[in-house]
Amino acid sequence: MNILILGDLLGRTGREAAIAAIPELRRMLRLDVLVVNAENASHGFGLAPDMAQALFAAGADVITLGNHAWDRREIIPYIAQEKRVIRPMNFPPGTPGAGFVTLALPGGLKILVAQVMGRLFMDPLDCPFQAMESLLARHRLGPNGVDAIIVDFHGEATSEKMAFAHAFDGAVSAVLGTHTHCPTADHQILPGGTAYMSDVGMCGDYDSVIGMGKAPAIARFTRKMPGERLHPADGEATICGAVIDTGPDGRAQSIEPLRLGGRLSPQIPSA
Repeated sequence: MNILILGDLLGRTGREAAIAAIPELRRMLRLDVLVVNAENASHGFGLAPDMAQALFAAGADVITLGNHAWDRREIIPYIAQEKRVIRPMNFPPGTPGAGFVTLALPGGLKILVAQVMGRLFMDPLDCPFQAMESLLARHRLGPNGVDAIIVDFHGEATSEKMAFAHAFDGAVSAVLGTHTHCPTADHQILPGGTAYMSDVGMCGDYDSVIGMGKAPAIARFTRKMPGERLHPADGEATICGAVIDTGPDGRAQSIEPLRLGGRLSPQIPSA
């Protein structure tokens, strides 16, 4: 199974670049599933329902969110009915929406996509490790279970992401980091067969401070005064993500980074 996850879409530039590229990426990489993190799609903060619909129309299968999940309040009733938009499953009980979704694919295959959020330097949430253990008690990888399990780990600390991936090595197909907007060079397959990458990067303008305009971001570090509101940089976007190929047992056979357009050096996975 060929699976692509695109990192955080940042504002209009990242959103429009991803929507334009998704149909060709699906064809070129022969994708079975395409996952998009879109928690920063609306001016850098949240996701609006019409933006989600445009991503689905372009060819996205699942949309994940993160710590900016509720910045656009319109998403709250939308996520209650659109099961393909998921938020971190370690949000407190009673939070709208769900933290995972299972998709039925042609040929009888099934894939489960889940999201957890880290707790180091983030909001104090329920334990992501316990949340994953609970999910895996009900949905197993392999025969009599699902054919692939992809986890979007939305967090700051690489140590927490790495610990999580090793804790569930062999039990899930991939643990892929989002949130920091900086693609890492540590893509690998762990000993048990789980693909890992600390952060798949963002889809946005890299002539920026993690996707935001430089001047207001710099001012936040140099002056302790209210200043201009942060806004997304609007130059050419680099599309960043990772492609995972899984085998019959659901474990990863390969992981390759994707970087397309913009300022970063290009990296096109093999089909």
